[in-house]
Amino acid sequence: MLQRAFVCAAAFALGAAALFAAPEPEIPSWMAGTWTGVADGLEMEEVWTPAKGGSMLGLHRDVKGGRTVEYEFLRIEAAPDGVTYWASPSGRPATPFRLAESSERRVVFSNPELPYPTRILYWLAPDGLLHARIEGTLKGKAASEEWSWNRAGP
Repeated sequence: MLQRAFVCAAAFALGAAALFAAPEPEIPSWMAGTWTGVADGLEMEEVWTPAKGGSMLGLHRDVKGGRTVEYEFLRIEAAPDGVTYWASPSGRPATPFRLAESSERRVVFSNPELPYPTRILYWLAPDGLLHARIEGTLKGKAASEEWSWNRAGP
């Protein structure tokens, strides 16, 4: 009887462990690192922490003429119901964008409730550049902005 109870308890524990160890949705760990670029005198910097604990934390900063002119706090979180990109430009409350597409070197996040941006895309090009693009509608017309950065550090 004791042996049977032990077998049942072990089976339950293994089943529960498998349930709790279910893999979380993938987050784009290939984005981790420090990325920099310069365009028209604007120095751009985007930093992403390595994926850990189901999240990545990011920071974007634009500097022109020796002064910070724009900044954004970013977060990508994996949860059982999916992956969400949280954008908080200039300290405003964070806005969610759900993972819509994902491949080995490209992700697309979407929030169709917003006019602009509706989509946020990141992709790592074969030449090693990290690209980001936002898309949506401004004043009734399709609009987008795109950035490219070189890896500056780990």
